[in-house]
Amino acid sequence: MTTSREVRLKSRPEGLPTAANFEIATVDLPAPDPGEVQVRNHYMSVDPYMRGRMYDRPSYSPPFQLGEAMQGHAVGEVIASNDPAFKVGDTVQSMFGWREAFNAQASAVQKLDTHGLPIQAFLGVAGMPGMTAYVGLLKIAALKEGDVVFVSAAAGAVGSVVCQIAKLKGHTVIGSAGGDEKVAFLKEIGVDHVIDYKKTSDLKAALREAAPKGIDVYFENVGGEHLEAAIDSARPFARFALCGMISQYNETGEPKGPSNIIQAVGKSLKLEGFIVSNSYDMLPAFLQDMSGWIASGQVKWKETVDEGIENAPGAFIKLFKGENLGKMLVKLS
Repeated sequence: MTTSREVRLKSRPEGLPTAANFEIATVDLPAPDPGEVQVRNHYMSVDPYMRGRMYDRPSYSPPFQLGEAMQGHAVGEVIASNDPAFKVGDTVQSMFGWREAFNAQASAVQKLDTHGLPIQAFLGVAGMPGMTAYVGLLKIAALKEGDVVFVSAAAGAVGSVVCQIAKLKGHTVIGSAGGDEKVAFLKEIGVDHVIDYKKTSDLKAALREAAPKGIDVYFENVGGEHLEAAIDSARPFARFALCGMISQYNETGEPKGPSNIIQAVGKSLKLEGFIVSNSYDMLPAFLQDMSGWIASGQVKWKETVDEGIENAPGAFIKLFKGENLGKMLVKLS
């Protein structure tokens, strides 16, 4: 019998989640049944989209259920197998995060060929966040020669990859982030103009200064005044890839929309929301390109790592306070 701790949603948050919305439970795991494997997680991911799953409402991903273990991406190691396709020691990835160990059907986990990368990279730059950047920039925004690209939350797990893909393809990149450490990282990876929104009283003016001729692509991660500034600086026929709007995830009232949305008509702007899971046909191309970019040193990444399942709720909350640089992870073993 294996013992595991898991994080459950105790109550649905109103506004910013707190530790009181979560609970840690201990469960016993028997030996895996035929066709099952038992996995010990080494790292789990916390991601902003998970906040949406804490509401009890229909969405592209079903809501977390109260009193049940939450879900999310994780990487770990098979510690017992009752399926011939897996052996003890295999490295796997799954959606069984928020727990130290689990039993599951073998079909619910995937073997991981790390290509020499640390396993946690497949929760970030080589995983869902990296592919989100790839799909949003190349498919949704349809990046083309000469584009000036503006990225919000540019030092985050998705935004930092967007910036680097745009740079390695020869584009001018403007990134917005908050704080000296994040600004320094963006400069390190070659971002042409960095806006520290925490030190800027007029984001529209700051973006106009960085892009006096306007922007062609906006990769949206924040919403609110960032979206309004992007619309203000957009050139005719600019394309906006709407990935997320983290500034609104914890709103308890009616979120404020951009007051200048009428400009989208006169400028013939394209604003398109997207979910990366709708573009998994691009996964082979993403893995091939990303592995090459990493090997050549063209793509770098940062991680913020908290340790212990008991600290997973706190790590998640840090996302909404801007306390992470790059990918936010929890190390479990």
